[in-house]
Amino acid sequence: MLLAALAVLAACSTPEPEPTRPPNIVLVLVDDMGWMDVGFQGNTLLETPNLDRLAAEGIRFTDAYAASPVCSPTRAAIMTGQSPARLHITNHITGDQAQFEPLGATMRAAEMRNHLDLSYVTIAERLKEAGYATGFFGKWHLSGVNSEQATVEPDRRPEHQGFDVNVGGTSFGGPPSYFDPYRNPAIEDRRPGEFLDDRLADDAIGFMKEAGDRPFFVALWNYVVHWPMDAPEDLVAKWTARDGFVDHGDGLESAQRYAAQIEALDRAVGRIVAAIDSMGIGGETLIVFTSDNGPYGGVADAKPLRGVKGHLYEGGIRVPLVMRWTGRVPAGSVTDVPAVSMDFYPTFLEAAGLAPDPATPLDGVSLLGLATGGAAPERDAVFFHYPNYAFHGENRLAGAVREGSYKLIEFYDDGSVELFSLANDPGETRDLSAAEPDRAAAMKARLDAWLESSGAKMPVRK
Repeated sequence: MLLAALAVLAACSTPEPEPTRPPNIVLVLVDDMGWMDVGFQGNTLLETPNLDRLAAEGIRFTDAYAASPVCSPTRAAIMTGQSPARLHITNHITGDQAQFEPLGATMRAAEMRNHLDLSYVTIAERLKEAGYATGFFGKWHLSGVNSEQATVEPDRRPEHQGFDVNVGGTSFGGPPSYFDPYRNPAIEDRRPGEFLDDRLADDAIGFMKEAGDRPFFVALWNYVVHWPMDAPEDLVAKWTARDGFVDHGDGLESAQRYAAQIEALDRAVGRIVAAIDSMGIGGETLIVFTSDNGPYGGVADAKPLRGVKGHLYEGGIRVPLVMRWTGRVPAGSVTDVPAVSMDFYPTFLEAAGLAPDPATPLDGVSLLGLATGGAAPERDAVFFHYPNYAFHGENRLAGAVREGSYKLIEFYDDGSVELFSLANDPGETRDLSAAEPDRAAAMKARLDAWLESSGAKMPVRK
């Protein structure tokens, strides 16, 4: 009788659910794409139907920021979860920072590291702890001083920073060629005339399919929309025949080719998303789409935002950001909660079920709860530090803090500040520092304290 009762209880009891595996993660990072360079932000001149669909199927962050107004610091921040100020990687990596110093400059740019050291534990290395297959596809620009001195950089490429596969990631800041033959030591040529970002999409899709039962992390860091302005012939012909473009400094045709690059990017990302959906893993895959800084001013502007790449005005650092996770992220969501590049590291850790290392400082917060319909993370300010000269246009060495809807920029050459209310003036046209001196002083003090606590390297007067 007792055995029979035990048998009935065993039959009726609910078995323990099998632990669900962590989600796949796909991070699409665009090079130099501005906040207004997509349809879902309101651009009616460009065509981005696939990106617009992605935004409609997920959550759009209207107030997302790159960690820096130039590429390498943002990329390092994504990989480590630490700010460029803490990393001391504060400008795009090259062999000679002094060459960018403008004539008559009164300050010498801050010292910086010219690579991401192997001692840092990247997000790829952390995800491997949870069994992830990790693949890198595209522009790295963290491994060495420059392409002319590439002999010092191969052991700092993505495959030495936690990635199982590396296609295209070297010291290059831009592609030697957008077409096969690519002249890139991390890409095997295969089909003459093939467009680079089509190739990267192909390889990323193949990697996802080969992952099998393992969760995968794909870092698809496209070389577009970076110089040289080039794209597939059909798109160049289409956009050079279009009206509505203006010359931003590098010629009307360059602005049109920029539009062609954006459509090429949209097509490639559309293929990635379509592959995920056709594999039936949309509900198991967190897709993140963003940019590393604002647009290059020679081919585009960020209106209605002020400034472009290389500047701490909104146009240089505010970027598009979308997250999609079918069934987890409510479709059609929009948030104005500020986000920044360092947030991806803790977000991906939480998604993978991994705890942050208490011995490693993180300068970001997880966005997963917010993205999936929960509360916003507890943070009341985001900070920026750009103490270097940009090669693509004169800039003042500066730091910035956004606190609520207010933003303050401090210029290091004379200690002056500008204060803006982004809620009322997203174009930063009205400096409120004289009208609200107490707020300006408090925010400047907070920025200065953050710089000190981060161990930031500062420019020095000559």
